[in-house]
Amino acid sequence: MFAIISDIHSNIEALNTVLEDIENRGIKKIICLGDVLGYGPYPFECLDLIIEKTDTCIMGNHDYAVLYEPTNFNYGAELAAYWTREQLCTEKEVKLAEKRWSFLAGLPMRYSFGLEAEGQKINVDMVHASPRRPINEYVFPDDIFTSPAKVTSLFDNVKNICFIGHTHLPGVFLEDPDFYTPDELGDYYPIEPEEKAIINVGSVGQPRDRDKRASYAYVQDNKVYFVRLEYDIANISEKIYSIPMLDNFEADRLIEGR
Repeated sequence: MFAIISDIHSNIEALNTVLEDIENRGIKKIICLGDVLGYGPYPFECLDLIIEKTDTCIMGNHDYAVLYEPTNFNYGAELAAYWTREQLCTEKEVKLAEKRWSFLAGLPMRYSFGLEAEGQKINVDMVHASPRRPINEYVFPDDIFTSPAKVTSLFDNVKNICFIGHTHLPGVFLEDPDFYTPDELGDYYPIEPEEKAIINVGSVGQPRDRDKRASYAYVQDNKVYFVRLEYDIANISEKIYSIPMLDNFEADRLIEGR
């Protein structure tokens, strides 16, 4: 049994809510698919919690942006990346600062392991963005209609199951190609050894599927369960509004779930 979280984006209110729910379910292993940082006002707090609570964390494009440079970011996202870097550079405790920067610099782009399903061993990959471009490529539900060749190419890079984040849109891509939202699946997807799937777990700290609740997933008995949770959006939004370097749009979209 393990939980998969992604796209926290420095939203401590959402992260605390999700971690509490994971603990209440008795889940001991947590994997983070990246983008711990960016957009939100609590980079220290979120980074420290991810270091403490997760077994593995993968590099996201916003983590990369803070560590190196923003790539193809819009103005607000770029501002947030530079502000976050500035904040991390203000840490006075040298050991703590080194711990945070070393953690970011050591994030892998991919994490893989095996699972037993119906007596067969299946391969599970975890990346931030897509199976072929782990940090930056977006995989949208519309791709199954507008770019089926892209979806085919993505599945060429998947042996069995691949978990992703990045678009903040939870759901399951199948090889047909097809896409199912958690609602259409009854909030869980059964892992089948013969079926390839790319599974987006959604975003903890910035959902964009018109549902403002924090999103994550957990795996139990070879079923992937999608979870949505209410959290204190007003508090985190007010904090964003109070920081001039953070675009007010980042707070507005939390309120609207987009």
